[in-house]
This record gives sequence, structure tokens and C-alpha cells, in this order.
Amino acid sequence: MYDFCVIGGGIVGVATAHRILQRHAGASLVLVDKASALATHQTGHNSGVIHSGIYYPPDSLKARLCRQGAAWTKDFAAAHGIPFEVCGKLLVATDAAEHGRMLALHERSVANDVDVELIDAAELTRREPHVTGVGALFVPATGIIDFTRVTTALADEVRATGGEIVLGAEITELTETTDAVTAAGPAGSWTARTLVVCAGLQADRMAALAGLQTDFRIVPFRGEYYQLPSSRTGLVRTLIYPIPDPALPFLGVHLSPTIDGALTVGPNAVLGLAREGYRKGSFDARDARAVLGFPGFHRVARAHMRTGLRELRNSLFKHGYLAECRRYCPELTVADLRPREAGIRAQAVLRDGTLVHDFMIERTPRSVHVLNAPSPAATSAMPIAEYIVDQL
Repeated sequence: MYDFCVIGGGIVGVATAHRILQRHAGASLVLVDKASALATHQTGHNSGVIHSGIYYPPDSLKARLCRQGAAWTKDFAAAHGIPFEVCGKLLVATDAAEHGRMLALHERSVANDVDVELIDAAELTRREPHVTGVGALFVPATGIIDFTRVTTALADEVRATGGEIVLGAEITELTETTDAVTAAGPAGSWTARTLVVCAGLQADRMAALAGLQTDFRIVPFRGEYYQLPSSRTGLVRTLIYPIPDPALPFLGVHLSPTIDGALTVGPNAVLGLAREGYRKGSFDARDARAVLGFPGFHRVARAHMRTGLRELRNSLFKHGYLAECRRYCPELTVADLRPREAGIRAQAVLRDGTLVHDFMIERTPRSVHVLNAPSPAATSAMPIAEYIVDQL
């Protein structure tokens, strides 16, 4: 019997295993994941941004853990020779309505204790000649990194401190008694005194296996990216983001330099019919039934019908996608949009149609389940792990 079992090989699961072993020296621990490698889903399919926490309500877990996580990520990367760059981020207002929301966001950033600079159109043009807008917020602390490399380094330390990592082992059964929890599947079974589940896209299914009485469903949203040609990689020096609309569920398309020297555009947000299918048109009958048969999804669809149709149109037709980009970078052309692998966001949706935007964690007497860990979960991975271990 192990002292601890962690299910999930993304950055949150591996960080949790790492923190458990730091806090409980000499404990026995096993981490189990069904994939053949670590960080194969949300961790390895994102923009690679070290977020600052500017967007989030000041009293939310997101705001607090993001600020802590950004500092930890940079320190960990520096200590382990993982490349990162603090390039900063510009949130660009393109019209009067966005300018008003930008000023409100500036007030929120002050409440969140985020260092931010308010700049006008002339200063925006001076800093980024290829970007247009009526003003912008500059967040100097935002950075870029490869979170897969962070996950790999954490996993190396887990193994070095006695933890085991088992890959290619899907869990199909969870059995909890007063003394232990057993996680079992075709590849074997593992029994531990305490279980932590960080299952991401499969979080609702793992919660159901554990008998948790939850009333939510993971709805997968595909985030489709394009990559600009190498001749365009110097187009911007900083991350370029739109001003978020609080009436819409996701941030919108942005220009993102990556740590490997590329420049990406994206993501959009369209319904996914396969939780782990990254190719366009991927379909999984079980995943599709889980979404389309859930009342909460139908309520979300009705509430955001216009936005959903626009995102679908932009997914099908490059010119629509391009129009989103050209609002702040007008010189981009259709020829600039080169294919890049999509990501899939695990979005928890309640039965009443509420999109869960904050971290959501539930527990049984011997297990803790991370049910919703949206962006900035990669940035916040270690503080989330601390929070989980405190609950243990």
C-alpha cells in the first residue's frame, strides 16, 4: 500500500506529487496516467504564457494563486535551466467600448496588486509599430515558457525523491474504504491511504467513479491556433491580447511569441466532440453524448448562441478568423495563417448552465478531486498543489 496515489500526469498532477513528497519526506507515492507521456493534453497544448493575474476577481483563488504561481514558475525555471522570457503583454483596446473596459480592467489590476501601465495610442504605436488601437494596458511581468519542460523537471524530482510514475495505465475503477482507496484499470491496481485526482478533461468521469455527488459536466472547447511564417516572427515583441468582454466566456484571439521562437495566433473557442481529439473534425461518440445530452450545455448554447456561431464560422473560414486578428494587427493576410496543433480546454459547466471560471476542488474522506482547473492553471500549478496538500 502506498501513502499517496495521484491520478493525472499534467502539470497540476505532477506538481501535486512533487509537493506531497516535499511536505511528507519518506512517504511512498505513485502517480498514474493513461497517456504514454506526461503533459500530453492541456499542459502541452497552450500558449505557454506565464500569466500575471490581471483578469481575475481580487477575492478569487485564481487571482491569488496566479500571482504566487508566476513567481514560482520563473524561480523554478531559473534554477533548472529551463528557458523563459519576461516579454510583457499588451492588452489592446481597438474602439471606445473596449477603451472603457480597459479602464475598468486597470482598476481591477490595481486591486489585484498587478504592476500595469496605462498607455495611449501614440505610445502603443511607438512600442509595437504593427499594432493599432486607441490605447493599451502593458503588463511587464507576463512571460513565456514551455510548460512541458517544467512538468518534466518536476517529474524528475518526484522520481529522485522516491516517487513512482506509471504511464499507459488508464483508471476505470475507484474503490474507497475507511482505510484506503484503490485505483484500478486494465494495466493494474494501486492502493493508497490518500488519493488525489487531477484528471483535467476526464475530471467529471473520475469524480463519478469515486461516487462524488456532483452536478457538472466537462465540456471540451477546441482552441484552434495558427502559426505565422518565419518571416513574420519579429512582427511583435510582446504578447498582444484583446481587451476581454465580460459578457463572453473566453478571452479571444491573441498574438503570442513562443519560447521556441515562433509567433502564434489564437485560440478561438469551438465545441469539441472528442475530449482528446486534436485533429479538426475529431469525433468520439461517448464524448459527444456526454455534452449534447447535458442540460447545462444547452443552456450555455442558448446564452451564447451568437458568439458560438461566430466562432464556428471563424473555424470553418480563415477570413473570419483573420478578421479577429486584424482588429489590432491589420497587416496580417490569409497567407500568414499556417496550421498549428489545436488545444482542448476542459470547461466545467453546471447543470444550470453556469460556466465555472474559478478552480473547483471537492473531496471525500480519503480523496481530493480537482474538478476544474482552467487557465491560468499551468502558471498556478505549484500554488494549486500547495492548496491541495493543505487539504490532505
